[in-house]
Amino acid sequence: MAGLTALVGILFVSAILALVVLKKRRWKVKGNPDAISLTSFNDDLEKGAGPRKFSYKELDTSTNHFSEERKLGEGGFGEVYNGYLIDLDIAVAVKKISRGSKQGKKEYITEVKVISRLRHRNLVQLIGWCHDQGKFLLVYEFMPNGSLDFHLFGKGNPLSWAMRYKIALGLASALLYLHEEWEQCVIRRDIKSSNIMLDSSFNVKLGDFGLARLIDHELGPQTTGLAETLGYLAPEYIKTD
Repeated sequence: MAGLTALVGILFVSAILALVVLKKRRWKVKGNPDAISLTSFNDDLEKGAGPRKFSYKELDTSTNHFSEERKLGEGGFGEVYNGYLIDLDIAVAVKKISRGSKQGKKEYITEVKVISRLRHRNLVQLIGWCHDQGKFLLVYEFMPNGSLDFHLFGKGNPLSWAMRYKIALGLASALLYLHEEWEQCVIRRDIKSSNIMLDSSFNVKLGDFGLARLIDHELGPQTTGLAETLGYLAPEYIKTD
């Protein structure tokens, strides 16, 4: 009888401990939704044949430990560095999301999910991604001629009218693909000269899809909110949003 009582006691204590562990696990999941999204995010991307996952060590090495000499520029959500991937033998641009930026992390996930599915000659190619050691990074093809704003407002060489026409045509081709030709309508939002990149032949490569939204073609533009930079918006769009 004593042995039976002891066995019942052990089973009771074990059940209590199991419930405590289960509740802790559920609390962690509820308290950390980013962990859920990143886990499913990893699973979805690693099944595909698109951009590859890099380790932080690989990207740290490729940019010489993110040295100032390699910095190409910086924006509201991070800094961009010039890198070189030895195993792929290519130059890349590595965007490092600012640490602690919740909006930056959200845009990171949006950008990888959207641009990894798109294929067009006038869109920046996403080569890879990394979220490791609490850091979020994006790896793009390197654009030797930088962004359009550098040539319009900076110290770049003046653009001929023939070159400007070529750039406008390339941008229009990218937008036609995003709005009409892909399986869903990609509302790019926030198109400005700093997001229009130029390759070695001054071909347009539209980049930075962190604010992009995917909507079905039959739905109207009212499904997205105002998110662009003032000064690059059509006045009638602001008035009717």
